[in-house]
Amino acid sequence: MSTIAVVSAGAMGSAIAKRLVHAGCTVYTNLDGRSSSAHQRALDAGMTIVPLETLVSKSQWILSIVPPGEAFAFAQKIRGVVALSNSSAPLPRAFVDCNAVNPETVKRIGGLFKGTPVTFIDAGIVGTPPRAGWDPTFYACTESGSESVLEGFSGLSQYGLKVSLLKGAGAGIGDASSLKLCESMMKKGSIGLFMTMMLTAHRSSPATADALMKELSISQPALMGRLIQTVPEGIPKAYRFVAEMEGLAEFVGGGEADVFKGFARVFERVSGSLEGDGKDIETLRTGVEKALELQGTSK
Repeated sequence: MSTIAVVSAGAMGSAIAKRLVHAGCTVYTNLDGRSSSAHQRALDAGMTIVPLETLVSKSQWILSIVPPGEAFAFAQKIRGVVALSNSSAPLPRAFVDCNAVNPETVKRIGGLFKGTPVTFIDAGIVGTPPRAGWDPTFYACTESGSESVLEGFSGLSQYGLKVSLLKGAGAGIGDASSLKLCESMMKKGSIGLFMTMMLTAHRSSPATADALMKELSISQPALMGRLIQTVPEGIPKAYRFVAEMEGLAEFVGGGEADVFKGFARVFERVSGSLEGDGKDIETLRTGVEKALELQGTSK
């Protein structure tokens, strides 16, 4: 049975770990500096919490699922442990970066493992955390010459992961991350757009915000349904979305990048409100409640 490391134990990481543990895998994690909530999620998922050195020596695969802003630093920590391991010590087959970071950052992370026995795999997770009847897709690719390790990673499908390999003309490190970021433009970009729209309407007046929700319920009911679902989900994750939007801006480049820089500032504002006076959070939640009320009366 496979031994896999999943770091860290956020909503996605802990749900993936739970799926793997249920399939009979041993799942290690390291939670140095993490919150008590992360420790509890890890325990609930059946993860085994160990020092980083133990995690590296006992895991066949290391899945990095951390906030995007921490992806490079975490890879550096793993690279440091690998460098200090003696020649006879067991090492992972691959370090798999599963974070929503731009392709250039992924290539820098991959470069850390060049010249080591540890293969680097670029993976993008598309979809929400696994649950009954649903699995996100791991789109994965690697450099030329490491295809056998990539095929081995696809074998984790037998333990409940949904893996789709990116192969063919021009495929290589950075492609899975590119796919993930392009998908995020629509999904998380729309959350940023919804939040911007709601906060701007409320700045005009609460009456304007209410009228906006009423208009959406009439002319854009499907869009309003998406708002109702995603804005509440996005509020506690706003701090993570800041780095992701900044990464998107670097990825897109040119004047078009300003769109995502703007969304980064919106998520920064929402995250600050969540930790501060809460006024923007109240505005967003009130808007969602109004949308729910209107959705109910339109049926």
